[in-house]
Amino acid sequence: MTTEHSLFPVQMNANWQAPESVKLTNRLRDWLLDPSSLTARLKSHSQHFRVEVLGQKIEACSAAEANTDIITGEQVLVREVLLYCDEIAQVFARSLLPLSSLTGAQQQLAHLGTQSLGQVLFNHPDLQRKKIEIAAFEQDSSVANLASYLALQTSEETLWGRRSVFVLDKKPLMVAEVFLPGAVAYQK
Repeated sequence: MTTEHSLFPVQMNANWQAPESVKLTNRLRDWLLDPSSLTARLKSHSQHFRVEVLGQKIEACSAAEANTDIITGEQVLVREVLLYCDEIAQVFARSLLPLSSLTGAQQQLAHLGTQSLGQVLFNHPDLQRKKIEIAAFEQDSSVANLASYLALQTSEETLWGRRSVFVLDKKPLMVAEVFLPGAVAYQK
């Protein structure tokens, strides 16, 4: 299944690291390290929440995105979306779903459309989330370029994101999320 926006793929090349090694405001740290559903938290901060799919396609996992659960070269379904609160883009998300994980009940994850992946995942009681890693995205990053394209109020501030591997029925998938300029996570 391939649907593509002119921005797709945005990608997320970054230096992912342990959160303990980075100095952040308490509010931003709270958002980045929140183990619960980001979708649910965003919904609680808005009247209207929606997902815009930028694109979805099958490709080989790059060495930059590979980890102990998803290996370089493995075929993955890449899904990139924007999460909006009250028509303001808050988060850019990129998910890697190995084709080997999209079997059985998890086949539905390949056909979410504008439904939030997080909303589906967090409805499963046996969902496991591995460690959260964080990264900074500078003004010359592809994510900052996306923010500029969306005409979001940009500043010289660094954008921050997180990623983690989720395991559902022993099947891994990776979700990375970056808070866009003006996102509620940055507000005081």
